[in-house]
Amino acid sequence: MVDFLQTDSGRRIAYHRSAGAGPGVVFLGGFKSDMEGTKAVHLEAWARANGRAFLRFDYSGHGQSSGAFEDGAIGDWATDAKAAIAGLTDGPQVLVGSSMGGWIACLVARDMPQRVAGLVGIAAAPDFTEDSMWAGFSDAQKAALSDTGRVELPSEYADSPYVITRRLIEDGRENLVLRTPLAVSRPVRLLQGTADVDVDVSVALRLLDHIDAADARLTLVKGADHRFSSPECLSLIETAIAEVIAATDA
Repeated sequence: MVDFLQTDSGRRIAYHRSAGAGPGVVFLGGFKSDMEGTKAVHLEAWARANGRAFLRFDYSGHGQSSGAFEDGAIGDWATDAKAAIAGLTDGPQVLVGSSMGGWIACLVARDMPQRVAGLVGIAAAPDFTEDSMWAGFSDAQKAALSDTGRVELPSEYADSPYVITRRLIEDGRENLVLRTPLAVSRPVRLLQGTADVDVDVSVALRLLDHIDAADARLTLVKGADHRFSSPECLSLIETAIAEVIAATDA
């Protein structure tokens, strides 16, 4: 059964929460994804089997939460994540961020360091609105974004195209994490597939180099794609989370 959190921002956030030991695990989904995805559901089952607290939720404009996707932006979704962590979890959490969720995890780690036990990035995509979307737009697309406030991009992950708004791009610029210092005092594990056509390996290397953490590691998986949802990849995510927890318990 889905529960809902009413945030101070006036948004209604859908979530599933399971009780267990701390540090808990919080799954942060990707751009236009929802909490019913393979990785989120698999990790919930893993957490339950290991007696670990777990939270998955939908950002506003995603899944079963309130709002329209086209009205949202990175700052909104980071605010949703911080509200969910503050209101629905206890103590430090292991943040597991998939794609855009990896960017959100960095923002949470920056703004709520006391609530972070560690960070696991899966094809993490920090700053993608600037470095991937905006940088990849043609002059015509940039002009359309300026004139009409939106452009549409095809997606292999959804039946309808992604609507990219001027606000998404402009808000993204206000939340970049690769241009300013990013200190994470807890363990960091980054997982990246070499066959990912949405997030290049160079992004993972750049994040690893940029992040200021005493314990940070990147695992490259040959042939893995952006979904990173094969049985082997799911097992690697479990291992990464367990490593972070073990370091916290040590």
